[in-house]
Amino acid sequence: MTTAHAEFRHASPSAAPPAQRQAEVVARLRAELPAHCVMHREEEVRPYECDGLSAFRQLPMVVALPESEAQVRAVLRACRELDVPVVARGAGTSLSGGAMPHACGVVLGLAKLNRILAVDPGARVARVEPGVRNLAISEAAAPYGLYYAPDPSSQIACTIGGNVAENSGGVHCLKYGLTVHNVLRVRGLTIDGEEVELGAEAPDAPGLDLLSAVIGSEGMLLVVTEVSVKLVPTPPLARVVMASFDDVVKAGDAVAGIIAAGIIPAGLEMMDRKTTRAVEPFVRAGYDLDAQAILLAESDGAPEEVEEEIARMEQVLRDAGATAIRVSASEEERLRFWSGRKNAFPAAGRISPDYYCMDGTIPRRNLGRMLAAIAQMEERHGLGCMNVFHAGDGNLHPLILFDANDPGQWARAERFGAEILELCVEYGGTITGEHGVGVEKIDSMCVQFSPEERETFFAVKRAFDPHGLLNPGKAIPTLARCAEYGRMHVHAGRLRFPELPRF
Repeated sequence: MTTAHAEFRHASPSAAPPAQRQAEVVARLRAELPAHCVMHREEEVRPYECDGLSAFRQLPMVVALPESEAQVRAVLRACRELDVPVVARGAGTSLSGGAMPHACGVVLGLAKLNRILAVDPGARVARVEPGVRNLAISEAAAPYGLYYAPDPSSQIACTIGGNVAENSGGVHCLKYGLTVHNVLRVRGLTIDGEEVELGAEAPDAPGLDLLSAVIGSEGMLLVVTEVSVKLVPTPPLARVVMASFDDVVKAGDAVAGIIAAGIIPAGLEMMDRKTTRAVEPFVRAGYDLDAQAILLAESDGAPEEVEEEIARMEQVLRDAGATAIRVSASEEERLRFWSGRKNAFPAAGRISPDYYCMDGTIPRRNLGRMLAAIAQMEERHGLGCMNVFHAGDGNLHPLILFDANDPGQWARAERFGAEILELCVEYGGTITGEHGVGVEKIDSMCVQFSPEERETFFAVKRAFDPHGLLNPGKAIPTLARCAEYGRMHVHAGRLRFPELPRF
């Protein structure tokens, strides 16, 4: 058995009969946790069968909901001794199947670890447990004139532990960065229950920068139990420019033009006409429904600074061919413009039975080319696609529309999505920006990375989790999977997860 294959040995059921194995695990966990914190009956574990990517579903053997760090440690040690896989889970808002359960494993839910431990306005740092909601951090810091900058669209529900696992971003990541740029320190536990502390609240930490390795590692290295995040001052003023374009290529060129002019907006987002027409009846944001694409560009800071930056952006947008420009006249209007963007995903659910949200990145100069290519893919695959982009950093979120009641449509949607990711790599980008790899993009890792690079990933995994028990079967494909993917290729149909039922 090769090293890569050994990493995934838990993909097969245990040798023990499932019922007997389940009873053994339940008994051991109930010796460590209150009985109500351990669930195993089908009706109890059904809510944990998938995350936000509901196309992939699998019932876990057991769900454990510890109420303290000590209980998390006890669960991990028990699972290590029993050789049981563990999948850590936050709010379940992941869109890549990163929290997909293991059929013979334990889902370790961290939602009950939801305390804000400290807010230090002098140091501009908050210390929180992993189950704290993203938005709750900003709410706790607001009395001090501070907030937590990363703002994924799911921020009212998603937890900071999940943000760390996936390196989440949001509409303001262009200026303020992703999770990795705003987390100072992480404390976590290995599968053996050993405590590990990475990073520091000081400006620098000694040793290797393992904090950056853990952020975005999708729960494969350790289980996070505490996070220290950076807080930033709430800007005194923020205004949004909304620009309309009669051509998506012009809109893409305008994005590159803004950055080339030396302007770094607080947010720079693009939506095509399919998206604005889906969103407007849902939110009534005031979008131009005749435009082929609109851009939302936000400036924040001191009033004089905002006024100057807005004027510079308006000039760039006009030079790029904007057919109409509006600037938010009030805080209420600014929030309404952003509400339309942040509600694009649920709006898609109003016009299509199902949608498949992709996530990739490309250089900004290729935004127009990518939109044109996606339009051709729509024709080829016979499916519609709404396009919502974090345009400032080239992070794409195409929403492929399909009907899950038609198995043929789901197969076409998968091929459509894989083709988008292949084109991202071809254009010099990556297969994911902020949603992670999970089970969704594991085949596409074979497109992005060489066998040598993938073996390096495995080496890091083994250093933290030599037993391969933390979130196995995710993010890093085996050599066999990549070989199979190469034989089948995206246009001939993608390799399936036989153990992961769909819909």
